[in-house]
Amino acid sequence: MSHIIKVAVVGAGIGQQHVGAYAALPDLFEVAYVCDLDKARAEEAAKIAPGCRAVTELSDVLADPAVELVNVCLPPQLHFWASEAVLKAGKHVICEKPMTGSLAEAERLRALSQSSGKLVIPVFQYRYGRGYRLIHALREQDLLGKAYSLSIETHWQRGADYYSVPWRGTWKGEMGGAVVSHACHAHNLATHLLGPVVEVSTLMDTRVNPIETEDCAAISMRTEQGALVTSSITLGAAGNSSRFRACFEHVTATSGALPYHIGAGDWTFEATRPDAQEALEGILAQVADIRPRFEGQFTDVHQRLVEGTDLYLPTLEEGVHSIELITAIYASARTGQSVRLPLPADSPLLDGWMP
Repeated sequence: MSHIIKVAVVGAGIGQQHVGAYAALPDLFEVAYVCDLDKARAEEAAKIAPGCRAVTELSDVLADPAVELVNVCLPPQLHFWASEAVLKAGKHVICEKPMTGSLAEAERLRALSQSSGKLVIPVFQYRYGRGYRLIHALREQDLLGKAYSLSIETHWQRGADYYSVPWRGTWKGEMGGAVVSHACHAHNLATHLLGPVVEVSTLMDTRVNPIETEDCAAISMRTEQGALVTSSITLGAAGNSSRFRACFEHVTATSGALPYHIGAGDWTFEATRPDAQEALEGILAQVADIRPRFEGQFTDVHQRLVEGTDLYLPTLEEGVHSIELITAIYASARTGQSVRLPLPADSPLLDGWMP
């Protein structure tokens, strides 16, 4: 029988979905605690996992030596504070997006991770889906060829109900708008597939809602492979949809439009040469399936912690690059100029992109 990891989930908003995913993996994990200042909400989430306790203080979680792993699912402005506390307590941390509010904080987490020997794992669950698994498998077999272009659509509908939560739509609470809260998962999917972004140019505006932060953006990026990426973002769409279309030398891949899970659903793969289509479909049919979303990522977490291997678990380096990319996007929008990455050591935004 595999080692069962005891885990705690801190924050019972999106954290409820984390608890549900762990509960679906009883041979791998036991949820020992759900922690939230709202005791009733913590108790509601704790009901999902057998034997789980609801608590209101992070210190109760960190004091239990049996807890090996803590999921930070708090509002964004608390992510760094909580992750730092978890690492100092000698536990691994999984952190929702954004991992931190600045590159300086991300570097502090990197140093703490190295000194403690504990992992910091950012949540990028989009890659755990059948569709993305297929395109990743083609890349692993070197069947895609040169990467040409990639277009990402994050077209969601967000109105007064969504922003009735006091911290949403504010710089202090959400630490950014649609770029941070809605598009960063899809951006990570692009960098995982095509490599880090080395240049970015951004237009953004607040056009839909009476909020502090942006709810529309048009972003152009270049990856280190030379691929050109466009990201179209709005929170004023009719309904919610996310889409991903990648053109390579040998294959064009198009996702479905599932808003919360662009990596799953019915992707289509079209060979550039029509006579290669049958062979392409034969290769795709042989690719093993994968658990979706949080279940997939947490399965990978267990394999990494117990066996030292994983399928493609998000790394701390990816989390740091995500923070650097967010920083560069805001820098470009404010200066009206293209920004190159990595950012220079004297960048005025290293301590945060918030105005």
